[in-house]
Amino acid sequence: MTKLSVNINKFATLRNARGANNPDVIKSALDCERFGAQGITVHPRPDERHIRYNDAIELKKAIHTEFNIEGYPDQRFMDLVEKTRPAQATLVPDKPDVITSNAGWNTIKERDFLKEIITQLKKWNVRTSLFVEPELKTIEGAAFLQSDRIELYTEAYASHYKINRELAIKPYKAAAEIADRLGLGLNAGHDLDLHNLKYFKQEIPKLLEVSIGHALVCDAIYLGLENTIQMYRRQLE
Repeated sequence: MTKLSVNINKFATLRNARGANNPDVIKSALDCERFGAQGITVHPRPDERHIRYNDAIELKKAIHTEFNIEGYPDQRFMDLVEKTRPAQATLVPDKPDVITSNAGWNTIKERDFLKEIITQLKKWNVRTSLFVEPELKTIEGAAFLQSDRIELYTEAYASHYKINRELAIKPYKAAAEIADRLGLGLNAGHDLDLHNLKYFKQEIPKLLEVSIGHALVCDAIYLGLENTIQMYRRQLE
């Protein structure tokens, strides 16, 4: 079964726009769980423009499903992970000023840095996932670093899906086969939506988890949050 983890950053973006507590991020996460989400994802950024670091601390106390914290592993991120001990830490190579994640790790070039981070996460019993592109050497590097999982950056798949879905999925199928051979668990995320998710899952049956936020929240505006989460679940089942 592929789990659906809902990224709730956009709820926090909406809250922050008015400076009060509407929508309530904690309640939003609990509602997502109640409506069928099998995990909650947050990606706090240094400027706290959406999820705040304190949100992550309070969410860990409240939610009942798997908690996944994404981010660049600087000292503040690592302090947050140590304090909250989420089920999973997804490491991304984001610079502080990027709008959204737009590249995967170079696991060869960043080997020494990532090795130290992953070693520490394992000491805290936090599952590690490296955000990577579907490239052989990159995935081999993740296995060398003993990451538990990789998260495939799926923007390229989503961009080319409408043009030629068979070609769009091809590098991801190859990446999934390599990951499986190397003993890496497989997650995926970025621009997956109700149009392209089902095919991605069908072609990559060993997919463990998808993390979806922006598209899901946009769909929820028209379809309602409960209905939308159930629709995404059906794409995966």
